[in-house]
Order: sequence, then C-alpha cells, then structure tokens
Amino acid sequence: MTVPLDTRQDIREMDAAGVPRSEIARRLGLSRNTVAKYADAEDMSPAAPLPQERPHPATDAHAAWIDSVLEADLGAPRKQRHTARRIYDRLVAERGYGGSYSSVRRHVAAWRREHARGGDGYLELEWAPGTAQADFGNFRAVLAGVPTDLKLLVVTLPHSNARYCVATMSERSECLCDGLASVFAWMGRAPHTLVLDNATGAGRMSRGKVTESELFGLFRAHFRVSSRYCNPYSGNEKGSVENAVGFLRRNLLVPEPRVGSLAELSALLRDGCDRLNASSLARDGRPVAEAAREDLAAMLALPAAPFDAVRWERVRSDPRGYVEVCGSSYCAGPAWHDRWLLAGVRASSVEILADRGRRVAELPRSWSPGEVVRNPLSLVPALVARPRAFGESTIRRDMPPALVEAIDRMDAAGRRRALRAIERAC
Repeated sequence: MTVPLDTRQDIREMDAAGVPRSEIARRLGLSRNTVAKYADAEDMSPAAPLPQERPHPATDAHAAWIDSVLEADLGAPRKQRHTARRIYDRLVAERGYGGSYSSVRRHVAAWRREHARGGDGYLELEWAPGTAQADFGNFRAVLAGVPTDLKLLVVTLPHSNARYCVATMSERSECLCDGLASVFAWMGRAPHTLVLDNATGAGRMSRGKVTESELFGLFRAHFRVSSRYCNPYSGNEKGSVENAVGFLRRNLLVPEPRVGSLAELSALLRDGCDRLNASSLARDGRPVAEAAREDLAAMLALPAAPFDAVRWERVRSDPRGYVEVCGSSYCAGPAWHDRWLLAGVRASSVEILADRGRRVAELPRSWSPGEVVRNPLSLVPALVARPRAFGESTIRRDMPPALVEAIDRMDAAGRRRALRAIERAC
C-alpha cells in the first residue's frame, strides 16, 4: 500500500506531538504497523523510483545456465553468438524448458543491458577551416534507359557546412581521384586535410597503420593534401559527410533521376549542390557562403597541371589481340596479338599502349564483367593484310550495308585498296 505524502506528514507531526500511535491509526484509517513504519523512519529522503524485482519462475531455474552461455559468448566472433531464439531452442532441447520464448528474451535482454560496456559517447568536434571530409554513398539512376547502380562521392567542408557531390561508377581509386579532382576544380581550391575512412579506394588502416593506394598517394602529392583516416564504424569522426550523404541523396536523387549519361547526371548534381549551399546555414548560424570564404582562405591553390587519374597495368594480349582489364575484354587489334602491353585504366576509359608508349587503342570503360569492348577501326590493319577475311570479319556489322555489299563485289586487290582508304580516312 502506498501512503500519500500528506498522510505521511500527518503521521510524523502527530507522533512528534505525542499523540498515541493507536489514536493516529484510528484518525487516519491506517494499520498500526503502517503508522509505526513512517513514525520510526530515520530518513525520509526521496528514493530512486526503481522497479521492484519480480520473480520469474519460468527462467529462474535456468538463469545460471543462460548466464554462463552468454558469458562464454563474449569470447566468440560477433556473428556466431547466441541469440535469444537460439538459447530458447537449446533450453527446450537440452533442459526440458517449458516456459515461453518471451521470458527467455526478457532475461537475455536484461543480462546484456547489465553487462554492456559503456561507450565513449559522441563528442562535438570543431573543424578547422580548410578541412574536408569525403565518403561514398549508394544510389540508383536510369542511364540512357538502363537502371544502373551508382556511387555518390560526397565532399563536405565541415567548418562551413558546404556540400559537394559527383556521380561515379565505382569506389575504385581511379574513380575516387577523378571525382575528387573535379570537386577541387569546382571549389577552385584544394583542402589542406582530407578525412576519409577505410571504405574508400584511397587506403586502408590496419592496427593503426595506413596503407594508401599508389594512385591516391600520387594524387595527394599532386595537390599537396594531407590525409587522415578514421574508423568507418564511428560516424561521429566524420559526421559532416555522413549526414551529407543522406541529405543529398534525399534532396537530389529522389525520385530516381533519368538522364542520358553520367556527365549529365553530375551536372544536375552540381546545380543541386549550388542551390542547397546557397540556402543552407553553417553550424554557427551564418550563411554557408559567408563561412565558406574562411574555408577557401585556408585552402591550397590548385596546381597548374591537371591530375590524370590513371592506373597502369601490364597485360598480355590473347591470340585475337584482346586484353583483360577488371574482368572485361578490350580489343587492341589482331596486329597486337600475343604481346605484353600497358593498359591505362581511367574512370571512363581504358588506354592501351605498346612498346615505347605507342598508343594502340583508347576504348570506353566497361563496368559489366565479361563484356567485350572494341573499336572496329582496330581491325582494319589486319584486314588490309588479309582482305579475303573481310567476308567473316566482325567489322561488317559496324559498316553501312551498301559499303559492305560494294566491298564484297571487289576482288582481293580492290578490297585491300578500299580498306586502306578507310584506314587513312579514319
């Protein structure tokens, strides 16, 4: 029974005035034990309103076993620990448990709350002007009528809350460097420090040691930018860009954009970011444009030469003159069969070089594993040498039907002259 506060006050006042406790009980309609409890209380300070422990007859008999299982789980891999459902199944199978699953679930939840390690919490960080954060997000767009999964590279200046983003096909280092270079050109300056995490194509941190990709290392040296890596699971370490990824995706990519090309999509994103930056506020309440002037003043001037975000690989061509790069086949041409070549992998193209840097071909980058990419003109030199092969060559489907019919009517010498003229013209 809970006695109201004013009744408790009456008990103690009458007891202090010498009124017999039996009389107090009669006047207030209480039992003498209740009167004695409050009259004799030494401390009337308010106690914490903690819930009272209740018995749990279904699980109390198995509590020690459940606790031992959960204790042992602390040393197991995170994804191989017992769930409440798994503990319930084992209780039924191994110990003849007859209670409900909800009782087991409540016991497990209470144990985990009691044994949870206190976190460090989130600290409010103050970012110096000229510092940038970068991260990727996922989204989908319709490119030239084809639904395509893309990456959103977001760069923020946390001091001013300015946000920038570009669309890329992948998180690979060549895409990251190409996207960052375009954002730096957009801003007109380069940040003095770039904060990233292990989820990007820049580098990885293991046991406190960072291993950067060679391309990103050259990128940083080109722009004289320092880098700092943080834990990808600690969002507060780069909370500005973490929030910006979701903010830009909701405001610029809903509904799914339908565009003709990646360049068109990036242009739409640029217009959207400029519009949002013009209407947003920095953390201190100033307009972003005003605070961004302090960011730009602390940033670095761009180098005179543009950065070529290219990753070079040594590749071997097959008997048909094709090389494999990132799971796709690129045609160097039959004349370059069975040779070692260099492949320059960029975000949107693959350049193939022969000995001493002679350019063999430059082809659009494929992002579909197993796709074959070729330029029909790379087949012309081989057909000039073997004009009779024109009848079965794949180049026929790339030529106007009237031209194919005309070449078919020619003899070998005529075909050679026609193909050589095509080669010179192109």
